Amino acid sequence: MAYQKSLDLLPELQQIEAIIAQDKHAYLSYEILNHIPYQDHSFPIYALSLGSQQADTPCIAFVGGVHGLERIGTQVVLTFLQTLLSRLRWDLTFEDMLQRVRIVFLPLLNPVGMLKQTRSNGAGIDLMRNAPVDCLEKAVWLGGGHRISEKLPWYRGVEGEAMQAEAQTLCDFIQREVLPAPFSLTLDCHSGFGMHNQIWFPYANSRTNPIKHLGEIYYLRELFFQTYPYQNYRFEPQSQHYLTHGDLWDHIYLQSLKDTNIFLPLTLEIGSWRWIRKNPLQLRKSLGLFHPIKQHRIDRVLRGHLVLMEFLLHATLSYKKWLNESHSQVMQQKARERWYHEQK
Repeated sequence: MAYQKSLDLLPELQQIEAIIAQDKHAYLSYEILNHIPYQDHSFPIYALSLGSQQADTPCIAFVGGVHGLERIGTQVVLTFLQTLLSRLRWDLTFEDMLQRVRIVFLPLLNPVGMLKQTRSNGAGIDLMRNAPVDCLEKAVWLGGGHRISEKLPWYRGVEGEAMQAEAQTLCDFIQREVLPAPFSLTLDCHSGFGMHNQIWFPYANSRTNPIKHLGEIYYLRELFFQTYPYQNYRFEPQSQHYLTHGDLWDHIYLQSLKDTNIFLPLTLEIGSWRWIRKNPLQLRKSLGLFHPIKQHRIDRVLRGHLVLMEFLLHATLSYKKWLNESHSQVMQQKARERWYHEQK
């Protein structure tokens, strides 16, 4: 497959490179974190960033394209990036904000998977089942991650082998650029599960073991619902839906606990079943289960999550204002009552 033909099948990668070229380093910095080989070519994994480089600055990261079939997640991340760059042309308040916060983007973690239109990477391994974390309880069969064969979806890889290059690239970048911040937050954008838009947080490996920062997550949820009461997200632990082995955000969160800084990883799971209900024929396409085929539905999704992403950006910037209130035992108890059915 000629390289240019490959790029033609990866418009999201072309969009990333066009954004870099158009910005001409006025506000945006970028680096190529890795090159992923496929056939006779290799495809870059880009990281882009806006804002302060000071060590004491809070940081938020937006991630997309972990699964190659879920193109809409990458497109949502890129749409938000383009919105922010457009604001910099005229918005003095946003320009001032960038002196006090850092925003990073990894829009396309799995370029070969997106090129091949597969959930897995080029080696047939599901990156979101590839971390060295085992489920503490019974995971869903196959879908929770397995080691049977790369020919089956949700394959974890060979036990004991190093993580795949894409997965390790994400972990290394978050460890180096995000976790050192006094407060950091990530939003990893996926699609393909359920009728509703979901906001999930770890753990994916246990229904009974809450994360250390459960109170902070709960209070963040309360702020979001109080500020924007007319939205339709479900905000809850991933484990309420299914358990998995090898979740990357479980792994990164566990690594973050070695430090005293606070790291809150969130996953946006865009509910794709609504698109299928309205247009069942899209299941005839390889992307039909994970991507809104009709343009007006794509447009609706791309504008529909900007409020969430803007809220998370402002919550990151303003963490000193609200974080102390979230530390209380009251917040921990309310979170346990809501999500883990624990009573006083």
